[in-house]
Amino acid sequence: MTTPTTDRHADGATPAPDGDVLLSVEGLVKHFPIKGGFLRRGRTAVQAVDGVDFSVRRGETFSIVGESGCGKSTTARLVTRLLEPTGGTVRFDGQDITHLSEGRMRPLRRDIQMIFQDPYSSLNPRHTVGKIVGAPFRLQGVEPEGGRKQAVQDLLELVGLSPEHYNRYPHEFSGGQRQRIGIARTLALKPRLIVADEPVSALDVSIQAQVVNLLEDLQEELGLTYVMIAHDLSVVRHVSDRVAVMYLGKIVEVADRDDLYDRPHHPYTVAMLSAVPVPDTGRRQNRERIRLQGDVPSPINPPPACRFHTRCWKAQEVCRTEEPPLVPLGGPSHLVACHFPENVTPATPVSTPTPTA
Repeated sequence: MTTPTTDRHADGATPAPDGDVLLSVEGLVKHFPIKGGFLRRGRTAVQAVDGVDFSVRRGETFSIVGESGCGKSTTARLVTRLLEPTGGTVRFDGQDITHLSEGRMRPLRRDIQMIFQDPYSSLNPRHTVGKIVGAPFRLQGVEPEGGRKQAVQDLLELVGLSPEHYNRYPHEFSGGQRQRIGIARTLALKPRLIVADEPVSALDVSIQAQVVNLLEDLQEELGLTYVMIAHDLSVVRHVSDRVAVMYLGKIVEVADRDDLYDRPHHPYTVAMLSAVPVPDTGRRQNRERIRLQGDVPSPINPPPACRFHTRCWKAQEVCRTEEPPLVPLGGPSHLVACHFPENVTPATPVSTPTPTA
């Protein structure tokens, strides 16, 4: 795979100042009420996202990883306003878009687009490729220079398809080609932010690298900003500038790519990275495979305080009574929410009780 060079350092960090933030999320909450009869109506809810904070700088790729059911796809739909947040704030380029109406949100759809996970269900089988890719022009009332057909054909060529595919239908294409059609539709209105919800997880392994390289090339050429939702940690390490780890509706660790993979602090991150396959047999023998005990708790009734304490090998009483805040550890860019973090060297400043006389 080729690595883009747009606004990146060799260590994976993006040298953008804190003021150059395109997307800012503060205290984001989404609860889905459960209606299970007269007595239970309105009393319970699935706490899919429960207090999420992060920011995305212009031109970077910010990835959110975690196991199934942790709330990362719900977060993607909240920041694109496909779902209405229960609480918190979402700001795009300084503008609060948390509760904008559909009418006021419509102009911003040009700047915020989404790539969906399943290329088979995200394309209407009754419409031709030309109609699918040209739909954003029609919905936004945009008449591109040279006409819509020419613009659609240019987009198809941009994503590696032939302009002659204009009149074909989705069933005539493979999964990788369908995802390219979806990407072309996403690029129609020249967005600034693209939220990609596991864009390669439904594709064959041989095709995943091609689509990932395409996304990187488009970012370099068009100056795009990505929020990548994924569970494949190898893909995440290749494409990301910064990575956030999510567990049961909360972000437990955020760091630059290489810092997170080389020095993970949260026990859940350590366990998750220990499961990544290593082709080098020598390194594989020297690495401990951490197997978490038990299942993920229900988001209807999550554990109190630290939500990972029911599966954590380092859990103590404070983990069951006090929720750890997401605070810097070992540097301002590495945040972790844990009372007893891993891989902490003696030189790393760790908060300790003040000695008394």
